[in-house]
Amino acid sequence: MKHRFLTKAIAAVTAAIIVISCSKSDEKLPDKPVLLNLTQGEVNVVESGNSFAFDFFRTIMKGTGNGVNVIISPLSVSSALSMAMNGASGATRDSILKALRLEGSAPDSINSSYKSLTGSLLTVDKRVLISIANSVWTEKDFPAKQAFIDLLKKWYSAETEAFDIDDPGTPAIMNKWIEDNTNGLIKNMVDRLDHNTIMVLINAIYFKGKWKDQFDASKTTDMPFYKAEGTPISVPMMKQENDFSVYKGDKFTMAEFPYGQGNFVMDVILPDQQEDISSLAASLDSRVFAASVSGLRSQKVDLFFPRFKFGFKQDLIDILTGMGMGVAFTDQADFSNISDKYRLYINKALHQAFIETNEEGTEAAAATVIGIGVVSMPSVLELKLDRPFLFVIREISTNAILFMGRVSDPSAS
Repeated sequence: MKHRFLTKAIAAVTAAIIVISCSKSDEKLPDKPVLLNLTQGEVNVVESGNSFAFDFFRTIMKGTGNGVNVIISPLSVSSALSMAMNGASGATRDSILKALRLEGSAPDSINSSYKSLTGSLLTVDKRVLISIANSVWTEKDFPAKQAFIDLLKKWYSAETEAFDIDDPGTPAIMNKWIEDNTNGLIKNMVDRLDHNTIMVLINAIYFKGKWKDQFDASKTTDMPFYKAEGTPISVPMMKQENDFSVYKGDKFTMAEFPYGQGNFVMDVILPDQQEDISSLAASLDSRVFAASVSGLRSQKVDLFFPRFKFGFKQDLIDILTGMGMGVAFTDQADFSNISDKYRLYINKALHQAFIETNEEGTEAAAATVIGIGVVSMPSVLELKLDRPFLFVIREISTNAILFMGRVSDPSAS
């Protein structure tokens, strides 16, 4: 069941990386970032994706207290929503594009750009393990349009699975797929499915990167870390002195810490003393971030970096409603590209993520689940001819009646 989005399963990726690292000792890997040449469509996807990322993150931060750790994967959420977008039509599709900050973009362009862009991300740095997997699960009795399924298989390399909504073990089967495609980091994500669920779209992302400049574990010591309200706690603090790219912004400092050859980095944004982390999060958007990245300059840094490890889980319906796609969660939704026979809507939108950062590097994973439900099933009329009834036999083109009668006793002859 393990498949990668656009390539292979995590297991296959891991095996490939082992082969790469162990086969040719004379193979020279890049020691600097490799520049990717993007098409205009890919540029649009990246820019819109970054706008979505900060707007999405800012909305989540508003709903969580300063003492709560938060991790999200905007790429996971946008990938799952893009799959759903292909099943939508009219105002519903427009609302999803609005939430993704892709208003005015053609679905075909979005699909092809996602495929080529993520393909590049998966292969640009052989020192970094990254996997992106998608799947579409269809209720065994639901006649989804084959064109929609084929589209997801073509552009999102989505696995296709059937499920039985009446089987209490169905969530566990989906959770197994998620766990397999996140290297075991995302567990027990789906606790239940609404009885009217006929389709589930799932995205899973896994990332493991070693620092380009790793920390010496012998230098890690317990030091105080001051929580949002000022309370100090003791945490393992990693330490190194090295050259890193840094930008001093308005009320914050941003520093960049590369993985592998440098194509993937962690940007840390630290508020100035006495500045509130919520205010900082509220002020950040893709434009501020892009300007900060452009302002990064290398300098000597005496770095103290806490080890951390945590998970985060969030229902997305209210958040995505606030970002413009509320119609998709109502009985006014139009998912006619999935089915003409049934009226459908999104009845579940869930995101879960995990991260661990230590002296060696960072391991992170995320999954997004989008459930599609039936607004109202066509009513099934139970008709029992268990009492006297009439009948008519006619020719349908003329309505000429050939026979008429009454059945009062079917057993009489």
